[in-house]
Amino acid sequence: MAETVTVPQKGRVEQTSPEATRGGVYFTPRIDIFENDKGLTLTADLPGARPEDVDLRYDKGELLLYARVQPRARSGEDLLNEYEVGDFYRAFSIHESIDSSKIGADFKNGVLTVHLPKVAAAQPKQISIRAQ
Repeated sequence: MAETVTVPQKGRVEQTSPEATRGGVYFTPRIDIFENDKGLTLTADLPGARPEDVDLRYDKGELLLYARVQPRARSGEDLLNEYEVGDFYRAFSIHESIDSSKIGADFKNGVLTVHLPKVAAAQPKQISIRAQ
């Protein structure tokens, strides 16, 4: 009878996040998420981005946020440079309790606010109690 031998695979690495498909420098925007009975509100800081350069998509249970930041016009010599130019990227898994057809977003002063309403069945309901 032949002996079974398990051979470890060389160089195999568990992938913990989706593989990036775009080149260049990407920053992870700072995010706050709030929840109430009606849904979730997500706010993202996107300094330097313009509303027309923000791409927000919902696809197959995932909310994808991509924002392109255009390089700033400069005049003169840099004395101090702490602000790096790069694009923003972030992805979120969205639970089925969110009504994807009603997702909406606003952008003002470099802050993106995304409204993620819950489906009616997921919202809490007040149950009335009758006295007898």
